[in-house]
Amino acid sequence: MCVESIPPPSSRLTRRGVLAGAAALAGTTAVLTSTAPQANAAAREGRRPSGGDLVIEGGTLLDPATGEVTEDAVVVIVNGVVRSAGRRGRTEVPEGAEVLDAHGRWILPGLVEAHIHLNTAAEARDAVLLGATSARSGSTNFYQDIAVRELAREAPKQAPRLRAAGIFVTPDLGDTILADPELTPLARLRDGVRSPEALRRVVEVNLARGADVIKTRVNERAGLPEQDPLAQVYDREQLSAVVAAARRGGKGVLCHSYSEKGCHDAVMAGIRSLEHGAFVGEHTLHEMRRRGTYFTPTLTAIAGLAESSDPVLAERGRQYLPVLKRAVLAAHEMGVPLAAGTDSSGGKIKPIGREVELMHAAGLSALDAIRTATTGAAKLLGLERTVGRLARDFAGDVILVDGDPLSDVTALKKPVRVVRSGFAL
Repeated sequence: MCVESIPPPSSRLTRRGVLAGAAALAGTTAVLTSTAPQANAAAREGRRPSGGDLVIEGGTLLDPATGEVTEDAVVVIVNGVVRSAGRRGRTEVPEGAEVLDAHGRWILPGLVEAHIHLNTAAEARDAVLLGATSARSGSTNFYQDIAVRELAREAPKQAPRLRAAGIFVTPDLGDTILADPELTPLARLRDGVRSPEALRRVVEVNLARGADVIKTRVNERAGLPEQDPLAQVYDREQLSAVVAAARRGGKGVLCHSYSEKGCHDAVMAGIRSLEHGAFVGEHTLHEMRRRGTYFTPTLTAIAGLAESSDPVLAERGRQYLPVLKRAVLAAHEMGVPLAAGTDSSGGKIKPIGREVELMHAAGLSALDAIRTATTGAAKLLGLERTVGRLARDFAGDVILVDGDPLSDVTALKKPVRVVRSGFAL
C-alpha cells in the first residue's frame, strides 16, 4: 500500500482537521473538496445533504426478512429514504418523479459488507458499484476508514455507509505507529503492544479518533506465507483488556482468528464478532450461540488463497476452505448469526455477492445466504432498522440483478444497477 509522505494529524486537532488529514491519506481530499459548497450549505441549515428521489418500477422485489417475493413491484424513494414498496397499484407514485425501469429484473436492498478494508476513495466507490452500499471496516493503517465514513455521509454516491474500525490493535503496529502522535510512546516497548496499558492506549486513541468498532487479532495472518495462522499472539486476558476498553467507549470488538483455541479465547473474552475462524470448533460455536457472537467467515478471502501463485498460500487455501465451509454450515445449523464479508484489501475490491455464493455453497439455502449480506449483517452493524430491507423508512439503497437470486445466487455478483441513497449510479 502506498501512502503519501504526509504527517498524520494530531488527535488534539478539531474534528474537521482530523477528517481532512485522514482524507488526504485516503486520497479523498479531491472528492471532499468538490462537495464542500453543498456540505457547508447543509451544515449552515443544520442538516446533512439530502438523498435523491427515485421511483423503481416493474421488477420483482425480494424482502430478505420475510422471503416474500412481489412481482411488478414499485419502490418509492424520497430524500434518500424508502417511502413505500409493494405491488403496482397499491403503491402511490409521486407525479413527475424520476423513474428507473426494472422490468425483467429483481429488486433487492443494497448489500451489507461486514469485513472490508477501504483505504482510498476509488476503493470505496468500487465497493458501492459492486453492490455493497453499507459496510464495516476491518481496519486501515492511518484512519482512512474514518474519512471514508464521512465521505459517505457528505457524498453518498462515492462510498458505502460505513462503520469504521480505525487502526488494528496488534502486537506490532509497524508504520501505523505514525497514525497518531499519541501512539508514538508505544515505540519504546520492547515486546510491542501486549501489556494491558498498551492495549488500552491503542483502543483509546481509536475511540478518540471516532472509531465505531475496534479490530484486534488472536492469531497470525493466513495471507502471509511466512506467518503461521494457528500461532496465537494474544491470550484471553489480553483480549479481555481490549474488549473492556472498547466497552467503556460503548463499542464492540471484531477479532481476526483461525485456531480453535484462539477462537475460544476470543469468544470467552467477549468479542462481538469472530472473523475468519477456519478451525472454530463445536464447543466454541455453542458458546457463540449462547452469547449472540457473530461469525464473519470471509470465505471469499480463503478461497482467494487457493488461487494464489504462492505455493504456500495456495496449499493453505485448499486446506482451509473446506474446513471453513463445514464450520459455516455447523454455525448456521446451531443458530450462530452469520454475516457476509469479503476481507477485500490492497485495492482489489471483490463483490460481496461472491461471499453470498460461497455461503450457499457451504450449505445455506439461497435465502439464508442472502440474509447474511442483508438483514444478518445489518444487525451486526447496528443498522437493522436502516438497511437490509426495502420497507418504509429504510435507506433508499437498492441493487437490480438479472435473474432470480433465489434460484441462482451468482446473480448478486454482478448488479446491473445500484442505487445509493436514492441516487441511481
